[in-house]
Amino acid sequence: MVLPDEIIALAHQLADVSAAVIRPYFRSPLAIDDKNDHSPVTIADKDAERVMRGLILQKRPQDGIIGEEFGREREDAEWVWVLDPIDGTKSFTVGRALFVTLIGLLHHGKPVLGIINQPVQNERWLGITGQGAWLNGEPVVANQIDQLQAARLGTTGPQYLLAGAAAFARLSAECRFTSYGGDGYLYAQVASGWLELVVEEGLKLHDFAALAPVVNGAGGMMTDWQGKTLDIHSEGQVLAAANPVLHAAALPFLLNAV
Repeated sequence: MVLPDEIIALAHQLADVSAAVIRPYFRSPLAIDDKNDHSPVTIADKDAERVMRGLILQKRPQDGIIGEEFGREREDAEWVWVLDPIDGTKSFTVGRALFVTLIGLLHHGKPVLGIINQPVQNERWLGITGQGAWLNGEPVVANQIDQLQAARLGTTGPQYLLAGAAAFARLSAECRFTSYGGDGYLYAQVASGWLELVVEEGLKLHDFAALAPVVNGAGGMMTDWQGKTLDIHSEGQVLAAANPVLHAAALPFLLNAV
């Protein structure tokens, strides 16, 4: 489907307003609170999500919203925005510009648009399912490396791999090398051809809804560990690959991991 121009424009506006909130907080003294799941949160996370939610309510009040910090509204709507104001809060709090703002859009529960926005480095990836992916307006295409031995593998950190830790270790041994750290930025790296594989588990909808359209739009392939297309019901075990051939080579390592 072809997305209406007004929706794409709103996605960019959401990235703009959240970036304007986040930038002044970067590398400034911040109180760091712990949520119930022991993940950190700051005023920057909360203020950025508030301003995005407000803009959606102003521009498209009929749409649903699912946000990391303030929960769900109208989640059964035809169009649902999925917001992660700062993905990689730990990186943000230590002054590392690897955090990103994730803005996803679901249509009938399936991701159709994603923005990965790095507000400090002024890098913005936009992906639209079936149409393509762009970095700051320029098209990006993932690598065509199709051999595991030549592929670079990434994950945020080994401590986040639980049921899949052994499977990841076996896959890592087959790849060229493994890089740790990056959260949502890893998937932008795949889209831009800087990385070929990402494996993670335990993600929530707000962690992956924006990522799949960017990876897939760049010619990559992003699914769960069973090879199924990601949607609102997916459980958060993901495999992102630079192309379908490489995806097919990596998937068998993960199929029986959970």
